[in-house]
This record gives sequence, C-alpha cells and structure tokens, in this order.
Amino acid sequence: MNEGLIPRRYAKALFKTATERGLSQRLYSLMQTLAAAFDSNSGIAAVVNNPYVDLADKTRIISTAAGATDSDTLFADFLKLLAQNHRIGMTGDIAHAFVAEYRHDNNISRVLLTSAAPLPSEVVDRIKKLIDNHLPEGAKMEFDTAVDPDLLGGFIVTIDNQRLDASVRNSLRDLRLQLLKK
Repeated sequence: MNEGLIPRRYAKALFKTATERGLSQRLYSLMQTLAAAFDSNSGIAAVVNNPYVDLADKTRIISTAAGATDSDTLFADFLKLLAQNHRIGMTGDIAHAFVAEYRHDNNISRVLLTSAAPLPSEVVDRIKKLIDNHLPEGAKMEFDTAVDPDLLGGFIVTIDNQRLDASVRNSLRDLRLQLLKK
C-alpha cells in the first residue's frame, strides 16, 4: 500500500472528526507545530521509529513536540489509535497531511518570501499586499519570510507550489545559460 495514502486517510479522518467537534483550529495549530518539529529535528522521527523505545515514551515525545496539553483529548485519543494500529511512526507524515487538508478546506495559501537580506517592513507589507490582491476571492494567506544570502540580491516568492524567482542568483544563472548557447 502507498505510504502517502495511509497518512492522508488518517489526516482526513482526524480533520473530519475535529471539524465535527469544533476543534479543527486547535488541531491545526497542534499539527503545524508537530510538522515543524519533525522537519527541524530528525531525532524525533528516529525516536518514534525506534522499536526499542517504549510506546508511552513515543506518545509523550509526540505530545510534547506538538505542544499538546491535558485538555487536548482528541489529539491524545488520536495518538492512542495510531499506537493501536502500529502507525505511530507515521505521525510526522500525518501531521503534514492534516495541515494540507486544513489549508485546502479553509482556502489558505502558504506564502514564503525569501530575500538575500532582511527587507524593511514597508517593502514586506507592499509585497504582501500585492500577493493578497492576486489570490483568489476569499483566499487567506499564511505569510512567512526567510533570508538566504546565497540569492545575492532580489527575492523569491513561493505561493503553495508556485515560485517566482526574482533573485540576482537566478538572473546570473539565466545569463550564463544564454552565453553558453551562443
């Protein structure tokens, strides 16, 4: 069976249950935090997939990584279900799938503005407004910025899976390719 299919099914079921109980926003927050924890710390996945680590320790680590509290009973029940079905190792993938499901259902676009150096807030606000004007009617955006000195100058805007590369690095690469063709 496709490894991507299983996490998506669990994520959809959790999303549906969370929506029915009015907890989708809270679960979205937990899953965002959890997905970011898995992305930034490969040790979490290593521990969760380690057969020698006790299941209670794995669920405690996952709950801590998500920022769950005692009042997050749906999240705790979900982890119990994963443990019972021997799917606890898929928690990171399920978190990513849940975040994608929530964003799709709530018409949220993920926007990342990457620049060679930190941009003044006025410039960021202007770019943010331009992007917002080009999003479909009623769409919301989650906006983040990042700095990558390797760009040399300019910026890259990534909206979901689309990318606009207005960096100096990209311009130099294009120029180099044009010169090599001649």
